[in-house]
Amino acid sequence: QVQLVESGGGLVPAGGSLRLSCAASGRTFSNYVVGWFRQAPGKEREFVATISWSGSNTYYADSVKGRFTISRDNAKNTLYLQMNSLKPEDTAVYYCAAGSLWPRFRDSEYDYWGQGTQVTVAS
Repeated sequence: QVQLVESGGGLVPAGGSLRLSCAASGRTFSNYVVGWFRQAPGKEREFVATISWSGSNTYYADSVKGRFTISRDNAKNTLYLQMNSLKPEDTAVYYCAAGSLWPRFRDSEYDYWGQGTQVTVAS
């Protein structure tokens, strides 16, 4: 079992930056593939980014590629999402998730989830 808690969300102007964190506790963090998903009101939850066990491999959704960076610090049991050049369409609740399969891009393929953190980008 692993518990995940997101933080770092908030209100940011268009073009601004925000850094999300996901703190993990429980079983060894490095044993998990982890990723970020987001869900806007009235829309389905969508894949944002994922990172492999050691952090050496990453994938990004086309909509965020070049603007977002996923990283992990296994020594601190923490996952990060650095978001730059934010757009109003990035507004959503952002969730971190953990699983054991690589690579996977669907929310149903992850086993553990945080509670989410709200990101709002003003137009």
